[in-house]
Amino acid sequence: MTAPLSLPGPLAAPVNLNHPGHYLHWSVFTISVANLAVIIVMLVIFAAALLVRLPVAPAEEPARHGDKRPPGPERDGPPPRTWTGRLRVLVLRWLPPERLLPETQPSYVASWIYVFGVASLAALGVAIVSGFLIALGGVDWWHTNPAGRFFNSLHLWSVELFMALLVIHLWGKFWMGAWRGGRARTWMTGVLAFLASIGEAFTGYLSQQNLDSQWIATNGKDAFNALGIGAFFNLMAFGQMLLWHVVLLPLVLLGLVGIHVLLVRYRGVVHPYPPRRGRGPLGEPLVGNPPRLTRKQARAADRAEWRGPVRRYDLIREAIAASAVVVALTVALAAILSSPDVRSITIQRWATADPADFVVTAAGELAGTTETATYGPPYNHASGSVQRLGPSWQEMAGVHEPINAANTFVIHPLRAVAGRDPALRSALARWSTASTRQRDAWANSYAKAAAKVRFTSTGSPVVAPGRYGPVPVLMSAELTLARGGGLDASLVAGNGFYGTNFTKPLLFLEDGSYYSNRARAEHLLGDQWGVMNETGSYPGQPWLWLYQLWYHIPGFSTSPNVDLIAVYLTGLATVLLLLIPFIPGLRSIPRLVPLYRLVWRRYYHEAEAAGGGDHPVPSGDGKGTARPEGVARQSSPG
Repeated sequence: MTAPLSLPGPLAAPVNLNHPGHYLHWSVFTISVANLAVIIVMLVIFAAALLVRLPVAPAEEPARHGDKRPPGPERDGPPPRTWTGRLRVLVLRWLPPERLLPETQPSYVASWIYVFGVASLAALGVAIVSGFLIALGGVDWWHTNPAGRFFNSLHLWSVELFMALLVIHLWGKFWMGAWRGGRARTWMTGVLAFLASIGEAFTGYLSQQNLDSQWIATNGKDAFNALGIGAFFNLMAFGQMLLWHVVLLPLVLLGLVGIHVLLVRYRGVVHPYPPRRGRGPLGEPLVGNPPRLTRKQARAADRAEWRGPVRRYDLIREAIAASAVVVALTVALAAILSSPDVRSITIQRWATADPADFVVTAAGELAGTTETATYGPPYNHASGSVQRLGPSWQEMAGVHEPINAANTFVIHPLRAVAGRDPALRSALARWSTASTRQRDAWANSYAKAAAKVRFTSTGSPVVAPGRYGPVPVLMSAELTLARGGGLDASLVAGNGFYGTNFTKPLLFLEDGSYYSNRARAEHLLGDQWGVMNETGSYPGQPWLWLYQLWYHIPGFSTSPNVDLIAVYLTGLATVLLLLIPFIPGLRSIPRLVPLYRLVWRRYYHEAEAAGGGDHPVPSGDGKGTARPEGVARQSSPG
């Protein structure tokens, strides 16, 4: 694993967030000030969107539309006979141009809450463009090149903005009950797009090739291994994660976003909740007294096409304005704060900085006592890290990334360089011909003595006299190989032409103490609120708190199956979020906790002042019917 070079001092940002962060502790949680600041900013923005008045055009009567069919054979002549013509008619009937690119919106669309959808799309666009700019110089030039570093900073902050705006958009739609009126598919595609965004951001973090990405990979692997997919979706194969990030997940995300936007245009934005029980959105009484009939009529009113007051609306101008604001914010944040880049840890760096820990770990690999040696699938047939709740998906998946700790980390790399070293060849031969019992005795004895290892003036390890067989020679050669960078190269060799699978060196690093000590110094350990922490004072992704939450609950936190518990409970919560439109009780929360009154307060005020409006009033059979022509449509000044 090649360590990226850090940019020189003069290229540092005006505000240096690479210094150690500050952390707050409460109960079982620890949260960085940076992540807390992000949460507070998101809540402030959400509150401002609810409370600050949005400047909008005055409400006016909707235009009377006649035949909405587009010009062509379907209007002026017989229906088309070709498949192409029939498809065109079907598409235009489902989504005519005036729906796809409207020039008016219902008058109740008069809150800043409605802005966050297009703002999140603008941030997504900036993230995609900045990703293209990073690709101009390759996947690692931002470690060493000022332009690459700036483009990476643009990418980081555009993603931060995108995720924050997306979460605020989701908050707003939840409290508006946006799934009502046949809009369940709109809600579900939005939630799925949010989940795809999390996966996209996650693989992006893994593709950074710095300390943060290493730590996320080695810790996240346990959950994926417990699910039995760790060998197929390998977080430590950075090349695989990069392709997921730049090819596969963007296609999924853009597809879901596209479907979501089309559904919004097709079905329209959800109608306001009735201001009072038994009333329609404009305060008009619903026909019928039984509660069941009233609910049925309310659902029909939500589903009916809006024919009440409208406001002028310029979608293109709104998109341009949102994009300009997002670009300005992203450029400012990138220029002022830059982006984190604590260089990755290599085995060479480890062996040089803490040779004692390296020797102890290497001896443990020979003895078969390290975490990797006793891990289990997908690396070997041990059971030390096997998790099960009911079936063990980990054992069912089997071994797909075979690792014998002694051979993989010590013996095989040394054999590759033993050609010119007679003493090393002799030591390897003696090791190979010894029995398993004899090897374990040598390695265990040396591992115990290595706790007090000393080093000669030439850097060779020395332990107290004992019966270690060839192990001292092997450890001295292993340390020399590691210090020269040969062990890093050996452990990624054979992984394909590009050599982007860092599973072996990262597992070796994880078995030692140096790696976790460096992560602890950067506050990357799992005691923070949020699954993806960041180095320095940079925020990570605090909106992923739900997954990390389970690791802090007493009983769960000490369970050997904690990763499966976290995955199962987070998955259950996600399914509930996705299926809210169909779950009684949950879908009623927005109506019972009336934050929606802040979203639509201007509309309710105008409707009350106008004394009603031209909204579809359901009949007794629950079908939406328009208000009779004799009832005047009311519009009020904006």
